[in-house]
Amino acid sequence: MKLTDNEPMDTSDKYKIADLVIKTALDKGASQAAVAIKETSRRQIEIRERKIDRLQESIGNSLSVDLYVDRKFSSHSTNLIREKDLLKFIKEAVEATRYLSEDEFRYLPEKDLYYSGDGEDLKTLDPVLNSVGSKEKIGLARIAEEEVYGTDSRIISVTSYYSDNVTSMILADSNGFKGEAGSSFAGITAEVSVKDDKGRPSDSWGEYSIFYDKLKKSGIGKTAFERAIRKSNPKKIRSGKYNIIVENLVSGTLLNPFISSLLGASIYQKNSFLAGKINTRVASAYLTIFDDPLMISGFGSRHFDIEGLRSVKRVVVEEGMLRSYYIDTYYGRKLNLPPTSGSGSNITFKTGKNDLNGLISSADRGLLISGFNGGNCNGATGDFSYGIEGFYIENGKILHPVSELNISGNMKEFWNSLAEVGNDPYPYSSRMTPSMLFIDTDVSGI
Repeated sequence: MKLTDNEPMDTSDKYKIADLVIKTALDKGASQAAVAIKETSRRQIEIRERKIDRLQESIGNSLSVDLYVDRKFSSHSTNLIREKDLLKFIKEAVEATRYLSEDEFRYLPEKDLYYSGDGEDLKTLDPVLNSVGSKEKIGLARIAEEEVYGTDSRIISVTSYYSDNVTSMILADSNGFKGEAGSSFAGITAEVSVKDDKGRPSDSWGEYSIFYDKLKKSGIGKTAFERAIRKSNPKKIRSGKYNIIVENLVSGTLLNPFISSLLGASIYQKNSFLAGKINTRVASAYLTIFDDPLMISGFGSRHFDIEGLRSVKRVVVEEGMLRSYYIDTYYGRKLNLPPTSGSGSNITFKTGKNDLNGLISSADRGLLISGFNGGNCNGATGDFSYGIEGFYIENGKILHPVSELNISGNMKEFWNSLAEVGNDPYPYSSRMTPSMLFIDTDVSGI
C-alpha cells in the first residue's frame, strides 16, 4: 500500500488507506467514521501582452474524515497521507471530538439510502487530459489572445487563460459504503478591455468541456472583443418598471438565492424564503426545474453525493409549484423531512421556443441584462438588489448599452413575474440556466 503525500494512487490504494483510517478511528473510540480521499491535478496558464504571466501546475492528495464519537461530531482534513502521520492525525481528531457538544441527529445515513454501485458510466472524466503536454495548452491560451491582439485601435488589453482540473475520489464509511468517482474539465477564456468616449468597458468569453478533444479552441478572443465593444458609450435611463431579459450566461445570479433557499441548512436556520412552501406556488407556470444527476457527461453528474446517498432525478419546481427541497440526512432528521441530497447536481429547465434573439424581438420596451455588478439577496425575506449592465430594447431591437442601473424587488414576487423561458440553456455549468424574460421589474436609473 502506498502511503505518500503527493504520488499518484490507484483506487485500491485509496480504499486501503480509507480502511486504515476507519479502523483506527473505531479503535480509538469513534462509533462511526466516513472517509473521502481525493487526488487532484490542476493547471492554470495566463497570457498577457503575448507573454506567459502565470503558469501553475499542481498535483496533490487530500483526505477528509467525519468522526462520530459519543454522539458528538467533527470533520477533519489533511494532505499528509503517510501512515505515521495518519495514525497521529486520527488519534488527535478523536480526542478533540470528545470536547464538543452532543448532537443526537449526527450519525451516518441508513444503509438503504446508499448508492449500490450498479450505475452506468456517466462519462465525467477524460482519461487523456493529463497526458496533453503543457506546451500545447499554452498554445491554446496564445491562440485566444492572438485572435484579437493588435487588431483594433480601440483595444487596451487582452488577457487569455487556459485551465484544467482532473479529480478522482473515493468515499468509504464504517457502515460499509464504498464508492468512487472522477471528474474533469478544461477551459479557455479571454478577457478584453477597450476604450470609448466614457471609459474602458471590458468583457470576457470562455469555452469549456469535460473532454479535451471536444473543447472549442478558436473564436474565443474574437467573441470576448465583440462583447466588450458592444458595451461602448453606455447611456443611463430613467427609473421605472421594465421588462427585463436576463442572458443565459448570467441568469444563474438570480437563480442562486432561489436554490440556496431550498437547502435543508437554510430552512432549519430560518434563512429561507421558501421554507414551508412544498406543493405551493413559488413561481409562474413557466418555471419548471429538474435536478438530474444521471445526465451523461453533465458538469454536475454523479451516482452518489458526499454522504453516499444514491442519486435520483427529481422535479424541483413543476410549472411554478415547489416539489422538492435539498435535504441531507442530518437536516432531514432535524426537520423531520425525507432526505433527498444536501446539494444540487445538474439543474435543468423546461425550455421555451425562443432563443435570446427571439426574446429580444418580442420586447416592446425593456432591458437585456448581460452582467451583474454586485448586490445581494436576503435569504430569509427574499428581498434583493443588484447592480446591472446591459442594453436598452425598444420595439424588439437593441438601441444602446446601459450602465449604472440597479434592479430590486422580492424573490417571491419576482419569480412569479417570469413570462418566458428561452431555449438556450447555458451548457458549461451544472446550473444550465436559459435566458429568461421577467415583466414589470423595478429598475433604478436617473
